[in-house]
Amino acid sequence: MKEDILYNLTLINDRIKKACEQSGRNSNEVRLLLATKTVSAERIKIALENGQTLIAENKVQELKEKYEELKDIPHENHFIGHLQTNKIKDILKYGVTCIQSLDRLELAEKLHQKLLAKNSTMDVLIQVNTSNEESKFGVDPNNTIKLTRKISRYSTLKIKGLMTIGLFSAETEKVRACFKILKRLQQDIITENIPNVEMKELSMGMSGDLETAIEEGATIVRVGTAVFGTRIYPDSYYWDEEKPL
Repeated sequence: MKEDILYNLTLINDRIKKACEQSGRNSNEVRLLLATKTVSAERIKIALENGQTLIAENKVQELKEKYEELKDIPHENHFIGHLQTNKIKDILKYGVTCIQSLDRLELAEKLHQKLLAKNSTMDVLIQVNTSNEESKFGVDPNNTIKLTRKISRYSTLKIKGLMTIGLFSAETEKVRACFKILKRLQQDIITENIPNVEMKELSMGMSGDLETAIEEGATIVRVGTAVFGTRIYPDSYYWDEEKPL
């Protein structure tokens, strides 16, 4: 198991490095985020103890279950799934440093209130539905700047950039179009010069399309299956917090 994970990590990091070179980018500009849905704490430890520093969960229940085993290993833990407002307290309790899936004002407001009570702040990314699929969460691209402006008024929420899932497709150019939308929105928001908003992060691209994402400006690529192996459910299953494990 350890050998497989380390070998897969080498392959992924080589892919990232090569994609950066071909795009004229520095590989230090792109971080590998390990999507650890359904992955045991034991297997995650292997990656964390061998140079990886960034992981993310899609479901709060898994975050809670793995927290004790992983908390003493230095790492960042992001949340990338659809977050229900009644799970906010757990997000704040179990070491999440960034919520990448902030997609609506109601969630932002309730996050803000909980953070105020704790005298704390949270890094967030605005999730955008760039594929225009009803099955995907995220704000409509046409409403992204408006939502960003509204969320920026909450002092506890530090907007660091944008996230998208993109289209699940083997057609590269259709997937690329999603990433181009996110990049364009990033540039438009930078031009708006909104207080309390940074646009340094673009979280986009996964195991099958990370090269395309890097070509279009990704700073975080989210990889799970290519490191830890195939899961029993399709990727789309894990993005919805409301679906049971």
